[in-house]
Amino acid sequence: MRIGLFATCLGDTLFPEAVKSTAVLLARLGHDVVFPPGQTCCGQMHVNTGYQREPVPLVRNFAEQFGDASIDAVVMPSGSCAGSVRHQHEIIAERYGDAALRSGVATVKAKTYELSEFLVDVLDATDVGAYFPHRVTYHPTCHSLRMLRVGEKPLRLLRAVDSIDLVELPEADACCGFGGTFAVKNAETSTAMLQDKMRNVATTGAAVCTAGDSSCLMHIGGGLSRIKSGTRTLHLAQILSSTRTAPHVLTEAAR
Repeated sequence: MRIGLFATCLGDTLFPEAVKSTAVLLARLGHDVVFPPGQTCCGQMHVNTGYQREPVPLVRNFAEQFGDASIDAVVMPSGSCAGSVRHQHEIIAERYGDAALRSGVATVKAKTYELSEFLVDVLDATDVGAYFPHRVTYHPTCHSLRMLRVGEKPLRLLRAVDSIDLVELPEADACCGFGGTFAVKNAETSTAMLQDKMRNVATTGAAVCTAGDSSCLMHIGGGLSRIKSGTRTLHLAQILSSTRTAPHVLTEAAR
């Protein structure tokens, strides 16, 4: 397949390794990965903050960048961005767009996937040849869990990783407290939610807390580093791209 890779804003600016790992993994599985250079923000942050008309140019650009018929699927290492493309873009196009935008959004929506659902639902792959000999716990992010409903797909992929010690995260489906601008506008509530999440991560004794969204990992990882927990965060794509011949080497977390 010819796959269009969407980097996301956080991937582009703060967590490029998650994007690179996604490309490496998909290429290793035999697919042609392309990166439309004109891609920009998907507009999720604007919509979530209540600005629905303003992201119309971003939605239009996304449809133009990834609407090429030669691109069979659009894949991104983010449940929140995939949720935005599949749900919010249609709302914006219907309310503020023209016929061309509505058509373009519908075309791209039909072939857009978060990484884990693409691997499991489209490629029918759970064992992707990964090797990661560390104790890991998994946090299911809110948008992937509730909007995309990826369910057990990330866990099925993790369970198939060679030499991994996968441990269940208590109260896994509880929000980490990030929520984009929610963490800024409701800082005290966000911090309290984060403390609950960190406490649950600590009980697992995991070396790594993983998830499918860099945004949640940024929030959780920031908290874990401040308390010198010894647990670090790593995107799901980085674990799945790690192999015996090219293993991901963990840097030591703050203690």
